[in-house]
Amino acid sequence: MQIIIVGCGKVGKTLAEQLDREGHNIVLVDISASKLADASNAFDVMGVVGNGASFTVQKEAGVEDADLLIAVTGADELNLLCCLIAKKAGKCHTIARVRNPLYNAESSFLKEQLGLSMIINPELAAAMEIFKLLRFPSAMKIDTFAKGKVELLKFKVKPELKIDGWQVSWLVVRLKCNILVCGVERNEKITIPNGNFILQNGDTVTILATPKQAQEFFKKIGIKTHQVRNTLIVGGGTIGYYLAKQLLDIKIPVRIIESNKTRCEALSELLPEAMVIHGDGTNQELLFREGLKQAESLVAITNMDEENLLLSLFAQKHSRAKTIAKVNRITFNDVIDSLDIGSVVYPKNITADCITQYVRGMQNSMGSNVETLYKILENQAEALEFAIRDHSPVVDVPIMELNLKENLLISCITHQGNIMIPRGQDRIHVGDRVVVVTTQSRLHDIRDILKR
Repeated sequence: MQIIIVGCGKVGKTLAEQLDREGHNIVLVDISASKLADASNAFDVMGVVGNGASFTVQKEAGVEDADLLIAVTGADELNLLCCLIAKKAGKCHTIARVRNPLYNAESSFLKEQLGLSMIINPELAAAMEIFKLLRFPSAMKIDTFAKGKVELLKFKVKPELKIDGWQVSWLVVRLKCNILVCGVERNEKITIPNGNFILQNGDTVTILATPKQAQEFFKKIGIKTHQVRNTLIVGGGTIGYYLAKQLLDIKIPVRIIESNKTRCEALSELLPEAMVIHGDGTNQELLFREGLKQAESLVAITNMDEENLLLSLFAQKHSRAKTIAKVNRITFNDVIDSLDIGSVVYPKNITADCITQYVRGMQNSMGSNVETLYKILENQAEALEFAIRDHSPVVDVPIMELNLKENLLISCITHQGNIMIPRGQDRIHVGDRVVVVTTQSRLHDIRDILKR
């Protein structure tokens, strides 16, 4: 597809990288020639220097023939204007990044009146991701398929779980749990394991299961499955506001530590049920005084990545809290992953993933049958959900007889509304939805899972 991205910041570059990897033709628009030069050197994209809200600049970027324009500059109003002009100048779909909570409350009106295909709010999306983790604190990361009926959950193998040295198949046979191990991360190496793969302490394991089956599995290996009973949030920005509101809506007590006094006053008015504390969230005495040792979760979402990581490390050492750190800029993923800091949330990746899923949906209408896509296992693998609409070489054949590509696992089949973790004798039927986990890239059709 022909895609124009206006804004070459963190989200714009992440989007360009993902969509370029999937084989789309990308044009980046930004007022900074140096940013565009960096992106063009890193990825196979074209750059156009100029204001993305200019009709002339959009014409130069090819808006008249574009399938999609995505506006992700730092200004909500500019993003909306870019999309409005693109709708008038061409016939493309449009996506705008809108961050202001005021506009978020009016998103349906804006979409309808401006003809937008999608509005994405990075802060709200990040808050929802954190909220999911606090509802199921055992997991380091959660992705959902089949409209929430199936989940991909990531957890770390620790000595207290007593599954060190177990074969993957034993998790099903010994524990009598209907789950599927989709991936294992060990010493920077990613493996999509077979049943004979041996687990070790320190492994990070991704499983696929229904929410009920996942809960049952975690209970049997000795991991708590209840949602957190209270939360200490360090950082009262927009993400903090959205997260606190969601937690308070389900009656989970929230304490927010924020260093800006004016922001504290605003939060006290917006969230009267929350306890808002004016102070430095990195002050150890303040953290202890506000109940760090008793907290069931600590969410570090200040504007400083380094602070968030150190706060999570500190909380891991001095409490049993579920810890979540927001990271915006730091790109040393391998170093971060080696630290025992619980869960890490990357808002730019969440935003890019949401938009990539929409692009996949557009491809679906053009002939692809991919419904949902997630980057997993440190972005080295994909989990894709296919809709099976017609007969093909994969239909009505036992899975064990399919000539599947290497490093590819058929993980889940939804048949007539029922969720099934498939085994060798099971078959795919027309009308099913199928989740596939693979390190292979650019799978657009269910036929692509087979060797040529």
